[in-house]
Amino acid sequence: MKINEYQMEALRTASGMNQELPMFVNGVLGLCGESGECADIVKKHIFQGHELDAEHLAKELGDVAWYLAVTAYSIGYDLETVMQMNVDKLRSRYPDGFDPEKSQHRKKSDI
Repeated sequence: MKINEYQMEALRTASGMNQELPMFVNGVLGLCGESGECADIVKKHIFQGHELDAEHLAKELGDVAWYLAVTAYSIGYDLETVMQMNVDKLRSRYPDGFDPEKSQHRKKSDI
């Protein structure tokens, strides 16, 4: 499956959202919630002695992907474009790969 095909599949189940608020509100808040669920799985593994449940983590990552797809669509972007923008930004920031010095001393305009 290609990434924009995934986005269209995700949008198939985005109906019924609160129409009084923009779709991106649900999307951004959902990203926070699902990312928190991923963090909780890792926290329990590291600090509470739980086995790392990779399948559960993968399912939560799928939920993160769903909210990412919906949020991108709601602001007029397809996922391929969002991902390409990120690659372009990181190549510009770190042309030779990650560099802690460049990370610590980024330009103010580098978001």
